Amino acid sequence: MSSAHSQDIVYEPVDPSFGGNAFNSAHLLGIANSQNDYRDPKAASSSTGSQADIFARQLQSRLLSSLSSQIVSAIFGDNPQEQGTISFGGQTINFVRGLTEVTLTITNTETGETTEIIVPTFVDIN
Repeated sequence: MSSAHSQDIVYEPVDPSFGGNAFNSAHLLGIANSQNDYRDPKAASSSTGSQADIFARQLQSRLLSSLSSQIVSAIFGDNPQEQGTISFGGQTINFVRGLTEVTLTITNTETGETTEIIVPTFVDIN
């Protein structure tokens, strides 16, 4: 007579969403993306455009980047201002420097929508 050996069968999920190994997420996402043949029609139409449209978007991006650099310099540069207002393209940016933070309020002048950003400043007490 021969003997039989056995051990417990333990289920371990593969998908990290269900308790599996977190290192499987990138692999599973890659497989899912490779099998996905759906294309968003809005994304396809927005990515195409004439050379003039592409140039205009790139130029606008560069100008906004330059403007944001100027605003950062006005707030945190060598000669920081206590408060100020900058208006451009239907947007108004107000900034006020407090003791521990700078408050930026961005207002869309067409819709009246506002966004407030609070940036902490680092006070060096020696």
